[in-house]
Amino acid sequence: MKILFVSLGCDKNLVDSEEMIGLLTENGHSLTNDEQQAEAIIINTCCFIHDAKEESIQAILDMARFKEEGVCRKLIVCGCLATRYKDEILTEIPEIDVIIGTTSIDKILEALEGEENIYMDKPERMPIVKADRVSVTGGWYEYLKIAEGCSKNCTYCIIPKVRGPYRSYPLDYLMERAKDLVANGAKELILVAQEVTMYGVDMPGKKKLLTKLIKALATIQELKWIRLLYCYPEEITDDLIYLMKNEPKLLNYIDMPVQHASDPILKAMGRKTDKKSIEKIIDKLKREIPDICIRTTLISGFPGETEYDHGVLKEFVSYNEFDRLGVFEYSEEEGTVAAGFAHKVDPELIKARRNEIMELQQKISSAVSKRFTGKTMELIIDGYLPEDDVYVCRSYRDAPDVDGQVFVAPGMMSRDLVSGTFIKAKITGATEYDLLGEAVT
Repeated sequence: MKILFVSLGCDKNLVDSEEMIGLLTENGHSLTNDEQQAEAIIINTCCFIHDAKEESIQAILDMARFKEEGVCRKLIVCGCLATRYKDEILTEIPEIDVIIGTTSIDKILEALEGEENIYMDKPERMPIVKADRVSVTGGWYEYLKIAEGCSKNCTYCIIPKVRGPYRSYPLDYLMERAKDLVANGAKELILVAQEVTMYGVDMPGKKKLLTKLIKALATIQELKWIRLLYCYPEEITDDLIYLMKNEPKLLNYIDMPVQHASDPILKAMGRKTDKKSIEKIIDKLKREIPDICIRTTLISGFPGETEYDHGVLKEFVSYNEFDRLGVFEYSEEEGTVAAGFAHKVDPELIKARRNEIMELQQKISSAVSKRFTGKTMELIIDGYLPEDDVYVCRSYRDAPDVDGQVFVAPGMMSRDLVSGTFIKAKITGATEYDLLGEAVT
């Protein structure tokens, strides 16, 4: 069958999509970008926050009409929204033929070719796909999902109910997956999970095994960069810091979502840390790894957040000078503990508070970026803009899609270099989030 595959949401969802596409194509099915020609349409949905939920619902409605207008014979919905609202969406959108839960992605072939309309395994099940993944990122960088689910149970988050408890993938399986990705052209592996720092704690021995995994990945000869996303501050160990400091392939980059800095709000969020502990780990990271790039995310407008709490957060952002920072407006999610909290913050005030922090961060980012002027950096090419005659690159400071870019004038260098090539460039200028440079021949 010709299949149109729509993947929404986070990078972890993207890995699921690539796994399912690999299983489908290995068994003779093909992909198409033409809705009118698609004999089956598969939508991998997200429901993390309200906007993601709305996007997923709209995508389903948009694709449902091709059951009448096109040649589509089967509409399949999978992912977080499908898991969370399976009964409702089957009832409200009768065009949907099959629902697949997040722990059942390895059954996509059965869902496409079979007669059942729901594939929903237990939350603790670990779906393992044996087929080769089909990359949709371009191939020179790939996400390696090292665990499923989460056991932190933050009061604002629905993920544990949708994705189940924390389950680590076996190290041997991850090494096999990583070697396949590198053999197919990946130069950068980006380790993802709801929290990568807890890798291994659910396995026999109950120990953190992230450093062991990284050391094993670093032995893959053709692999150049290893990047970490989603490291909770309270779980960052001295062993991990030491490895980042001493393993050349492990980039001096860490995504450390702290969510807030006011202790009463952190407690209400169900976070397992406080402001003092967060600043202690930030200080240690900067002291041990002076050129480290720290990215974080915050939530503005959590129930009960006062002007004082907001002021504490602004002072925290100003003092710690994060290289990268994003702010989410609090999104009330039904089924979470926080949805029942009193003292809701007015949506317009939430937006205003978010904007204040982002304006503050813009000034910080601009100042931080300017510090790189005059330095020579190693970069990976992501593309070329012929109209501007510049290569679009990333440094160790830039995760794909969420961080900045480095725009490099080729000078005497070839314009035919492919994405995934590493070059060196001297930084000549900076904007709030991006750098400008000239290639070093």
